[in-house]
Amino acid sequence: MSDIVLTDTFKKPLGFHVAVAAAAGAFAGIFVGAAQGSSLLGIVVGALLLGALSFLAIEVLGRSAEKAVRWGILALFALGGFLFGGLPGLVMGLLFGWFFGWFIYWIGFNRYRAKLVPYLTSGQVLWYYAFRVICGAIFVFLITPILVVMPLSFNAQDFFTFTPEMLRFDPAGYSLKHYRDFFTNSDWQQALKNSVLIAPVATLLSVGFGTLAAIGLSQPHVPFRRAIMAILISPMIVPLIISAAGMYFFYSRIGLQGTYIGVVLAHAALGIPFVIITVTATLVGFDNSLTRAAANMGADPVTTFFRVQMPLILPGVISGALFAFITSFDEVVVVLFVGSAGQKTLPWQMFIGLREQISPTILAVATILVVISIGLLTVVEMLRRRSERLRGMSPG
Repeated sequence: MSDIVLTDTFKKPLGFHVAVAAAAGAFAGIFVGAAQGSSLLGIVVGALLLGALSFLAIEVLGRSAEKAVRWGILALFALGGFLFGGLPGLVMGLLFGWFFGWFIYWIGFNRYRAKLVPYLTSGQVLWYYAFRVICGAIFVFLITPILVVMPLSFNAQDFFTFTPEMLRFDPAGYSLKHYRDFFTNSDWQQALKNSVLIAPVATLLSVGFGTLAAIGLSQPHVPFRRAIMAILISPMIVPLIISAAGMYFFYSRIGLQGTYIGVVLAHAALGIPFVIITVTATLVGFDNSLTRAAANMGADPVTTFFRVQMPLILPGVISGALFAFITSFDEVVVVLFVGSAGQKTLPWQMFIGLREQISPTILAVATILVVISIGLLTVVEMLRRRSERLRGMSPG
């Protein structure tokens, strides 16, 4: 509590908090100005506005008027957003107003040091927050394309852009027509059927071969372990187009080109590296004395594996299986080379819809795949934490 009181008592120098607020306003102004047709104007207006608000809030009105000032900033940004962007602008204005109202006082009264150790230098504090800002910016950059696709899948029109009705949040601009098309169109359903048939079988093969390979390569007496490991995980390193072309020429010679078996084997080859890596990571903390104890008690190697080793490495095996399944379910390049029209999967159908038909149903399918992938990755993270708890490690 004493740290919080101390940081609220002393203000930062005038030039510091005004400059930081102005920089934050300029950064936000880039996006607002771009939406209005002039990024430069947005930078200038944003910097001047936030700098002036910071000076007024910290130097003129002070700590006692914080609540009123924050409500005033919120109302100001909400009104500006509504005037320039209607209802969507109002929502964005509320978000910007809430954030900047908090940010000005957070900087102005030195609150950013409240949860940090007091001996950190200014440079260390700067890097502490700069690192988090960089990570957050990367996260936003990666996640924004996914977030854009989801609302577009509910577009009532056959467009790949937000319509005026959608931007006004008009219910008439939204529809489930693309989802209905996906579940009623024979081409999409056939592609879904192929994906559901191919991915689980490829996953089973990946798990079987990958787990055995990981266990074998974890033994110190195996010769050329590093070279064998490099060969087995090469499908993750070699460009996919090269792997696909190589599989095409090889499968053509042995009669697997254009068959379900060929597609399954190709997808299994792509999934095996993920299984090997996750199972190998799980085996790092495995206590080999348990297998030796089982052998001393008369258990054969197969019984030892299924009764002793497998339960302990199961989280890693399941994690690898989920990664292999996602790889197979989302893969398009290899199936274009080694498959035929009869093995058309969902990603292949999406590629056709984007290249030939420009079908908005792609957006609905992409949203479904994103939801499935998020669910599977959530399971992977839960299993990772469970595996670390079993090995006595911290989940962090």
